[in-house]
Amino acid sequence: MIPIVLSSVAVLAICMERLYALNTSKIAPPHLLASVWKQLKAGGLDAAKLRTLKQSSPLGRIVAAGLANAYHGREVMKESIQEAASHVVHDLERYLNTLGTLAAVTPLMGLLGTVMGMIKVFAEIMAQGTGNASVLAGGISEALITTAAGLSVAIPALVMHRYFIGRINSIVVELEQATIKLVDALHSEDNVETGS
Repeated sequence: MIPIVLSSVAVLAICMERLYALNTSKIAPPHLLASVWKQLKAGGLDAAKLRTLKQSSPLGRIVAAGLANAYHGREVMKESIQEAASHVVHDLERYLNTLGTLAAVTPLMGLLGTVMGMIKVFAEIMAQGTGNASVLAGGISEALITTAAGLSVAIPALVMHRYFIGRINSIVVELEQATIKLVDALHSEDNVETGS
């Protein structure tokens, strides 16, 4: 039971941390691209503004990486955005492997507890015989409690793991759409300027 209780504390801590960290408005502030575009129109972003943008949010980090390489061409800009995005996605997925492992392992720990409890029950039967039904019932119920405890930790952990994966996927789609808009806006304008 002690490992199951420790697992439940870890699951709860991870879920609370990820619920706080995966706040869409913190990851991709809604007006970030508009303010970056205004700054670009007003005369560009210097190194200090790019550094501030990079530290502002995960989307800011991706946009800053793209803008730092914007004048090297569309492909170089896209590559730098993809590289920065892979680091951001890695940060978004922090602790999810641990959560998935706990979701998979806690029912097994409960089952192990049940098996160990049943071994004790059969040892009691060998020592005392089947005459004392209350000892046998107590041992069996104690054994089954560990399975119930393992499942009661694993089921919410699995649900939250799936929820966080889905949430991260939707955040990644939002980040991709935002950066594609920026790349297209910058390079379509460059094409208009070179064509005229």
